[in-house]
Amino acid sequence: MYEELLSDKVKVLKPSGIRKFFDLAATREGVISLGVGEPDFATPWHIREAAIYSIKQGKTFYTGNAGLLPLRREICSYMHRQFNLDYDPVKNVIVTVGGSEAIDITLRAIVNPGDEVILLQPCYVAYEPSVILADGVPVFIELKEENQFKLTAQQLEAAITDKTKAILLNFPSNPTGGVMTREDYAPLIPIIKKHNLIVISDEIYAELSYSEKHCSPANFDEIKDLTIIISGFSKAFAMTGWRLGYMLANETFITQILKIHQYVIMSAPTAAQFGAIEGLRNGQRHVDEMVEQYKLRRNFIVNGFNRIGLKTHMPEGAFYIFPSIKCTGLSSLEFCERLLEEQNVACVPGDAFGSAGEGYIRVSYAYSIEEIKGALEKIGEFMKQFQ
Repeated sequence: MYEELLSDKVKVLKPSGIRKFFDLAATREGVISLGVGEPDFATPWHIREAAIYSIKQGKTFYTGNAGLLPLRREICSYMHRQFNLDYDPVKNVIVTVGGSEAIDITLRAIVNPGDEVILLQPCYVAYEPSVILADGVPVFIELKEENQFKLTAQQLEAAITDKTKAILLNFPSNPTGGVMTREDYAPLIPIIKKHNLIVISDEIYAELSYSEKHCSPANFDEIKDLTIIISGFSKAFAMTGWRLGYMLANETFITQILKIHQYVIMSAPTAAQFGAIEGLRNGQRHVDEMVEQYKLRRNFIVNGFNRIGLKTHMPEGAFYIFPSIKCTGLSSLEFCERLLEEQNVACVPGDAFGSAGEGYIRVSYAYSIEEIKGALEKIGEFMKQFQ
């Protein structure tokens, strides 16, 4: 009876494959989890202290809809300093409730019913549902391990139709750890410009680029005004629970997207914004230290997985590996269920990130070396039955 009262497009959405699996893992004692995409570092104390101090001062009211102007100024200064990108803090920035809100309101602002949005699989679990909820049509490009999960010009051109409105990029990538360098992007730029595609670039892992400085599509002047950058403080600044993100785009896009933000959110949390100001001004040392730790863990876990027979490419960004489990003959879900049942280790089935993720699992290395070592020993025991 009540089902009939619900929205049809909501009813067809599948629950998050990540949440579904970890609800199961949560029912077991002593599980070693390598699944959650969250830094194991606490937010640096100076950021916490700045937020606490703002509350003590009584700064507990709404901010302007677009966010505190001092924060928007710091974001623009940071983007110039770190990524050589120039934006106006008044005209080009909205502070959001995490990157997730930014993705949602961007899609709702640009998509008309039936517009196609290109997604790269394997991809973050929220992208496809967000497109559907905005009345768009997801179109998938399957990225290949042999190409280090990069997007090629041939793949992009083949996916574009007269209904294509936008492409949603995520580099460094969740779940694969793949990156796109300036040389990788260069062949795509003329195609994007020719078809007047909006580029939604989720750069939440931008700081976690290990071999080369992160490159954004917005670094290409030809398509800067077609690019909407989405980022935030969750990953690099270890502020997941603060729920604070931001977006950068041309003034026309920002003006329209801000309308939706005004009505559904009003403004991002005030104390979190004061904490972020402090993080941007004085937190780079902590970011650099965390990145170095992730790099050490990456090298350790990649060597470990390859040693026990699960082929793993070396990711150049984020804090995930995406090993192939095809040698076992199991599906991704079967592998993860049996690993949990037999060894009490939790990873995420690759098909949670779309059909292109089948045959892989996502493993996070946002954990201590000790935890990773313990998990590798158990996974090694599990793999003996397939050798």
